[in-house]
Amino acid sequence: EDAILAVEAGASAIFVSNHGGRELDGCLPTIEALPEIVAALNTYPSIEVYVDGGIRSGFDVFKAIALGARAVFIGRPALWGLGEDGVKKVLSILKQEFTEAMIHAGFSSPSQITESSLVKRHYYSPYSLTFI
Repeated sequence: EDAILAVEAGASAIFVSNHGGRELDGCLPTIEALPEIVAALNTYPSIEVYVDGGIRSGFDVFKAIALGARAVFIGRPALWGLGEDGVKKVLSILKQEFTEAMIHAGFSSPSQITESSLVKRHYYSPYSLTFI
């Protein structure tokens, strides 16, 4: 509902974030909120949806794209790098993991990734990466 109100008020994109969960303990993970927001915006095809929060690996990036995110942002993983060289290494690892996920799923481009690339589970995060 808020996403629709934002678009009707002139927003050109929607950023799905829970601020790393640090603001409200136990708030809904962004990966769980994402599908509902993307679905609500189906009637606004020009509106892009971006996501951050809880993205810890390239496999998480794959899941977010499969659930409709146009772009995925990271915060905490970049901090793990502790300096320019470390951040570059973290980003390299994320890219490698994302590439591996695409290869295992049989894709050569992120544009091929769809929600059908995932299998819904009901533990920890409801979306698990499953290659079919």
